[in-house]
Amino acid sequence: MKTHLPHKVTAAVLAAALLLTGTLFGGAWLQTPAVQAQDAAPSSPRTITVVGEGVVNIEPNVARTNIGVEVLRPTVEEAAAENSQIVDGLLATLTELGIPGEDIQTSGFNVYAERYGPGAPASEEEVQYRVSNTVTVIIRDLDKVGEVLDASIKAGANNIFGVEFLLDDATAVRSEARKVAVENARATAEELAALNGVQVGKVLSISEVVGGAGGFYNNSISNFQIGLGGAERTPIQPGQLRLTMQLQITYELVE
Repeated sequence: MKTHLPHKVTAAVLAAALLLTGTLFGGAWLQTPAVQAQDAAPSSPRTITVVGEGVVNIEPNVARTNIGVEVLRPTVEEAAAENSQIVDGLLATLTELGIPGEDIQTSGFNVYAERYGPGAPASEEEVQYRVSNTVTVIIRDLDKVGEVLDASIKAGANNIFGVEFLLDDATAVRSEARKVAVENARATAEELAALNGVQVGKVLSISEVVGGAGGFYNNSISNFQIGLGGAERTPIQPGQLRLTMQLQITYELVE
């Protein structure tokens, strides 16, 4: 007599048999072997970083000076009126010397009271008013610098705050200094590489060092160095400007 198992029991037995088979064969029927292939990470290039410096000397072509008029009087009205009169004469003198209006700029105007405290030569109530007016002047003819200073003093100026010599356009000079800096950087890198038995390869990065050592260095004449001294004209010597540019360059090192 045959015994018929319920369909649910038959399905359960079949599932158990399949599970056992999968276990015996390490689950090969269920799992696909994972192949993990990792490419070796490329090694970073060996580098050398140096700072190249380019120095260029050049003659200036413009001068800049601050010329001022200062007046001290018992009332502010008196001080302001006298100051204005003298400054008007100063501006007229500068115009007569051929300096255009765009090269003359007011750079300072001040009014303040001077009060004397206890023990001072004047009483505590006495007040003096000081008015000062300063203009910045660009002189494009360097042969006229001494003449402009002397004429300003004769016109009533009693403050001259230095003389600075500059370049009107430094674009070409900066480019020349950068070229020298690149050459200097390459020479330094090759020297260091040779000391370590390697060679300098291609350039990987370049950056300009801003505010490191760059900028113009020139000879300035302060107000206490300028004086008539009995000479026909105040002696002025422009000298030379020095422009320094620095570049940081990274090179690849090769065998």
